[in-house]
Amino acid sequence: MSKEIVTYKGFNKDLQCRDFQFEIGKTFKHEGKVEACGSGFHACESPFDVFGYYYPAGSRFAETISFGVTDREEGGDTKIASASITIKAELTLPQFIQRGIEWIWSKIDKSLEQQIMTGYQSAATNTGHQSAATNTGCRSAATNTGYQSAATNTGYQSAAEVSGSQSVAASLGIEGKARASEGGAIVLCYRDEDGELIHIRASKVGENGIKPDTWYQLSEDGELVEAA
Repeated sequence: MSKEIVTYKGFNKDLQCRDFQFEIGKTFKHEGKVEACGSGFHACESPFDVFGYYYPAGSRFAETISFGVTDREEGGDTKIASASITIKAELTLPQFIQRGIEWIWSKIDKSLEQQIMTGYQSAATNTGHQSAATNTGCRSAATNTGYQSAATNTGYQSAAEVSGSQSVAASLGIEGKARASEGGAIVLCYRDEDGELIHIRASKVGENGIKPDTWYQLSEDGELVEAA
């Protein structure tokens, strides 16, 4: 049996992708060549990469299983083209964001902060227990006070802040800032003037010198530094 890869997929409001009609709980098989960005069924290993193809607002999302013949684009993101795909379960936006956060944490060495890569588009959260919202505006702010929630912002010179326990603040835009309270974590990236993703790092508060309720940015060298 071929290797099964847990992936995530976006659709329009009718659960279609490139005019192909999908159904939750069904498995679909592509006949013919499988080529990344060309043919086959496409999905991403990182949920946040999906936002590069389907915006959070107005789209639908699902956890999927990609298997059979697969192909990836060299130098691309985590998108996979596969011969077969199972649409395992539809996810709400808060659930989808939480999966994205979990995916990021799964790539981090818990004993030592390390640099990781992710998609350049993401989502933001608002207030409430395990809640989520979206913010991509220039110089905007995303704030969350809910338990186990996330605040993510992709806008230029924007900020993300969380004060709830077990919550994550992620600012993925140019010159972004993030801060979190005790029990939380931050995710920041550094982009060049063209918006090209250069570094992305994450840390829990209390580790790697990260202090609670303190604004941080990611430097040109990929280091987490206190914001001026």
